[in-house]
Amino acid sequence: MSIPANRPATRLTPAASARATAPGDGAAGIARIDRRTKELIKRLQPGDVAVIDHEDLDRIAAEGLIEARVAAIVNAAQSLSGRYPNVGPLLVAAAGIPLLDGVGSEVLDRLREGQPVRVVGEELWVGPAMVATGVRHTLQGLEDAYERSRLSLGEELGRFAENTLEYMRRERHAVFESLHLPEIGVDLSGRDVLVVVRGNDYKDDLRALRSYVREMRPVLVGVDGGADALLEFGLRPDLIIGDFDSVSTAALRCGRYRVLEAPGTSEDVAMLVAYEKRAALIVAVGTHTSMVEFLDKGRAGMASTFLTRLKVGPLLVDAKGVSRLYQARIRKRDLLLFLLAAMLCFVVVALMLTPRVFVDGLWLIVRDLSNWALR
Repeated sequence: MSIPANRPATRLTPAASARATAPGDGAAGIARIDRRTKELIKRLQPGDVAVIDHEDLDRIAAEGLIEARVAAIVNAAQSLSGRYPNVGPLLVAAAGIPLLDGVGSEVLDRLREGQPVRVVGEELWVGPAMVATGVRHTLQGLEDAYERSRLSLGEELGRFAENTLEYMRRERHAVFESLHLPEIGVDLSGRDVLVVVRGNDYKDDLRALRSYVREMRPVLVGVDGGADALLEFGLRPDLIIGDFDSVSTAALRCGRYRVLEAPGTSEDVAMLVAYEKRAALIVAVGTHTSMVEFLDKGRAGMASTFLTRLKVGPLLVDAKGVSRLYQARIRKRDLLLFLLAAMLCFVVVALMLTPRVFVDGLWLIVRDLSNWALR
C-alpha cells in the first residue's frame, strides 16, 4: 500500500564484493528454477542448485534455502544491492553454501528444470558449456558490503518515511473506518487471538508460547504462510487470512474461503479483524515492525501497519513480550515442593510399616524425581 519512491536507490557494483580465491571451488547438482524464491523452496531437495532472481535476498528466504540444504545458489540479481543492510546473503555464506550472484535474468530462460549444472568459481556450467558468469561471494566480502550498506541507510530511511507519510495523508480513513466483515464462522469475542506470520524468529516465538497456547487456548489465525507455521507445530489454524500466495494446499484444506477487501498488508487485516470482532487480546508472532523487515518484503513504506497499530492500541502484544511475562500456572518449583511434601508424608507412614516397604518405596520416589528433573 506504499507509493514508489522517485529517487534512485544507492547500489553496490559487483566489484564491491570480494571474489572467491579458488576458481575450482564449486558445487554441482540438479537445477531448480523459479523467479519466486518462496515457491522454489517448496520443491527443493537436498543437493539441488537453486536458481533464483531475487534482488536483496531476505532473511526468511535465505533461511528457507539453507534448511533445504541446497548445494549452491545462483542468483540472476544482486543478493545484496547496498540499498539497505539485508542479512540474508550473510546467512547463506556462513552456512557454507556457494553463492553466485548477478548472472543476469536470461539464465532462467537458458536453463531447464531438472538439468544438471555446475558452479565453478564465478562460472555456471551445463555439461561442456559455460552458460553464465557472475560474482562469487565470500563471507568476508559480504560482511564488508553489509557494513557499507549501513552507511546509505539514512537516505533509504528518508525515502521510506516519505512513502509512509504520503500514504497516511491519502488513505488514513480507510484504516480507521470499521470493516464490513462477512461471517467468518469463528467467535473471537472476549478471547485471545494469536496472529502468526512467518516472519523473523517465528519458530522461537511459537516455541516459547507453547504453554500459553495450551492453557489459554487462543483463536489461532494464520497469515498466509503463518498457517503452515502453525501446522508445523502441530496446531490447526482456526482462521487463515491473506492473498494465499505463500500458503500450502494442506493449510487451505483447514476451512472454507471468505472474500474480504481491506486496506494494508495481510497481517494488518488479521489484526483489524480481531479488533472488529472484539478480541480480548491480540498476540503477534513473526510480524514485521522494522524498516529493514519491510524492505525485505519489498515494501517502500509501513503506513498501514503504523495506522493499524494505532487503532488496535493496547490490545496488541508482541509474542516476545508474552514469552517473557507469561508463566505456566504450574511451575516446576511448585511441583517439586509438592512432591517433597508427599515424600515426607510417605516417610512418616512408611516408618510405621516394615523397613522393607520403606526402602522400596523410597527408591521408587527417588527414581521418579530423578527422571522428572532430567526431562
